[in-house]
Parts: sequence; structure tokens; C-alpha cells
Amino acid sequence: MRTDQVAAQLRKLIVSGTLSPGQRLSERVVSEQFEGISRTPLREAFKILAAEGLLTLEPNRGAVVTALSLPEVEAAIEVLSGLEAMAAEPACDLITDSELAEIETLHAKMVAAHDAGDLMSYFQINQTIHQRMVDAARNPVLSRIYAAECARIRRYRYAGNQQPARWHQAVREHGEMLNALRDRAGPVLREMLRRHHKAGWVVSRGVLEETLAAADVSTASTRQQRRSATASKRSK
Repeated sequence: MRTDQVAAQLRKLIVSGTLSPGQRLSERVVSEQFEGISRTPLREAFKILAAEGLLTLEPNRGAVVTALSLPEVEAAIEVLSGLEAMAAEPACDLITDSELAEIETLHAKMVAAHDAGDLMSYFQINQTIHQRMVDAARNPVLSRIYAAECARIRRYRYAGNQQPARWHQAVREHGEMLNALRDRAGPVLREMLRRHHKAGWVVSRGVLEETLAAADVSTASTRQQRRSATASKRSK
């Protein structure tokens, strides 16, 4: 249980961007932050996040927040869009009333989180809704691949919702998708999902490009400061 709790907290920090791509996680520092958690459950938590693709376990460096390039993220988005499109029609044909009711309940909670300005809760519920729609297609291989790829790029998809206009629009799109699911309109849902992913990625890409540009400037500044400090020492 302690391992799961630490994994959940670290997952939130990675997804929200509090822990940056490429950042190394010191076992000692993380242990102190989580009230002295012992090394074994902490390492198990790292392994869980590594399996999800959020951390990379490197020799001599330990756990590092996984950094993906924009082309890698874009390729993953294309795959996710294709998987959801593949699931749309069978999901509409096979979804049960109880499964639809669960998605309706999740949708209501997601809207409430949006109205409360709780982006993290909104995002987590949002991801669950997408997974439930895919699961309704009754294809366990499809569900497994979709879940794994979603986990790997979770923090990059979160970035798009940080733009208020896109966040509001995404909520409206989810309402329309829910209506298509209620109507068992598979082709309609399929096209809605494609547009939903495309619109989200356009915004996410812009946010990520700005973040990467800022990181490059910061890195260049740090390197220049180090060079200046080294040159100053040599001149003395």
C-alpha cells in the first residue's frame, strides 16, 4: 500500500510537470519528502512508474523522469487516435447499459471538476472515460495497448488542458461524444474522437514547444554561467 501511495504521488508530480523530463530522482530526497519511506517500497514505486513509461531507470543515475521528443509524442497521439477510432463502432454495438451508466457518472464528475477548476482531477477522470470507451469494444489486446501508450504520454496530454479555451472546448466535445455513445452512433463517435485528439494535440504541441524553448534558454544560461565562473577562477 505504501508503494502504491508513493507511486500515485510521484505520478501526479510528473504529469503536472512539477517534476521535469530528464530530472533525476534522488532516493534520499524522495525518501525525506515521503516521511522517511524505506528504500525497498520506494524502489518498487520507481519500478511501477518505469513500467508505465513515466520514469527511466538508468545505471549509475537511478530513476530519471522520461523525456520524449515532440515527434515521439505526436506518433503516440496518432496511435491512440487510431486505437480509439478502431474501438468506436464495436463499443457502440457492445456497450451495456451499466457500462454506459458508469461513463455518464464519470462524465458528470469530470464536468464538476472542470467547473471547480480542478485540472488534475478532471484529467484523471477524463483518461478513465476514454479507457472505458475503448474497453467497451471487448478487445483485450486493444485495451492493453491503449492503456500502456496512454500512461507513457500522460504528462504530455495534460499540457493541452492548461490552456483554458482548449479545456472548455474539450468538455463540450466530451458531451457530444457521450451523446453519440448513447445513440450507438459508431461512425459518428469515431470521427468525433479523431477530431478530439487532433484539436487537443494542436494545443498541447504549442504548450510543449514553449516549455522546451524555455528549458533550452535556461540550460544555455546555466552553461554560460559555469563557463564564466571557470574563466574567472583561471584568471585569478
